[in-house]
Amino acid sequence: MRFLPHTDEDIASMLDLVGLSGLEDLFAMIPEDCRRPSDLSLPQPLTEWELQDLMMESSGLMAVRPEYKVFIGAGSYEHFIPASVTHLAGRSEFVTPYTPYQPEMSQGTLQAIYEYQTLVARLLGLEVANASLYDGASALAEAILMAVRITGRKKVALSSLVHPLYREVVQTYLKPVGHSVLELPYLENGLTDLSKLEGAENLAAVALQSPNFFGCIENLQTAGELAHQGGALFITCFTEPMAYGLLKNPGCQGADIACGEGQSFGIPESYGGPGLGIFTTKMKYVRNMPGRLVGRTSDAEGRQGFVLTLATREQHIRREKATSNICTNSSLCALTAAIYLASAGGAGLRELAELNHDKAEYLKRELKKAGCVISFESPTFNEFVVKYPDNFEAAHDGLLRKKIVPGLSLAPYFPELKGHYLLCVTETKSKTDMDALVGEVAS
Repeated sequence: MRFLPHTDEDIASMLDLVGLSGLEDLFAMIPEDCRRPSDLSLPQPLTEWELQDLMMESSGLMAVRPEYKVFIGAGSYEHFIPASVTHLAGRSEFVTPYTPYQPEMSQGTLQAIYEYQTLVARLLGLEVANASLYDGASALAEAILMAVRITGRKKVALSSLVHPLYREVVQTYLKPVGHSVLELPYLENGLTDLSKLEGAENLAAVALQSPNFFGCIENLQTAGELAHQGGALFITCFTEPMAYGLLKNPGCQGADIACGEGQSFGIPESYGGPGLGIFTTKMKYVRNMPGRLVGRTSDAEGRQGFVLTLATREQHIRREKATSNICTNSSLCALTAAIYLASAGGAGLRELAELNHDKAEYLKRELKKAGCVISFESPTFNEFVVKYPDNFEAAHDGLLRKKIVPGLSLAPYFPELKGHYLLCVTETKSKTDMDALVGEVAS
């Protein structure tokens, strides 16, 4: 679709038609103290080639495979992406279509989204999925707002082991509207302390991440039962959905909403984006779900077809009935995830998840032999926290020079865990890679 900007003459003509003298008059209803009186401080524009050089320079600052061996996950995971996924998702029919408002023109796009919804709903054990949200953090925030709408309550319990950046997004959503957050601390075993839920009243939702930010697998069943005893909805979020190829799904453990980031399913890390917000829930809550939903139907002649069934944003329905102003979905990323999941199949996804788990367990064992301390003994999937030997800070720079990134320091997020690092191992790491890290730590 071409973008043809308005000329000065076009703009003058339109302003004249509505009786305004300048563009600023269009914003006169916005209070003056809410408007920015000066231009943004932006650098001068670049030519296409200058911009390309800048992007290359910026990307060169990143430590990425295959040059580096990166043992960091923490919300963005390095997985192999089959060439078939990239090829199919890059077909022009999928890359170029606009929002599929007209079903007679968009059956391919609509069916692709429908297949995505079906696959993620089955993976997470819930009855309905939307066509995706922006990313995992916005999916969690929208899930909490949905629980507030359903229960009519304004307080939520949020585990401190939800990804720190997700928690910031939740606060950004809730603070301006006066909703409060009860933060659940963590225990010595790396799991969320649920004791604060006993006696807590009028909670709209209890939200946990599993595997949590420390990589530990939470007891979702118990958390769900405690949430429901108080009349709250139970929300499970995740940053690594690959785990549910191996673990019990959230739906069978009592989750009312399961949501999180889908980047692991065929989407490159790409220096932090784009993301895929997966969102699933129970059918009885479907009309409170944010975003859009594609359904399957049949036409007047009985032929199967797909159609945009539910879209609950303000643009489509009455404002007081809208559930969210999220007005799009990550369609191409959702399609990519659908192709990835369909390519792997149930057995393939389980095998891949087992590979992640087994490799992480191998590295965990070898680091213990090398004198490291595994900070939390609870079961993990493909991430875990380790405390390196006391002299590790000096060795850290040496590892980076050898192009090994030995995990993410937890100190900026949990000051009490200075010297502790979050490590991630996926199927991309070989035994040689892991032995090299252990050898450097032990030397």
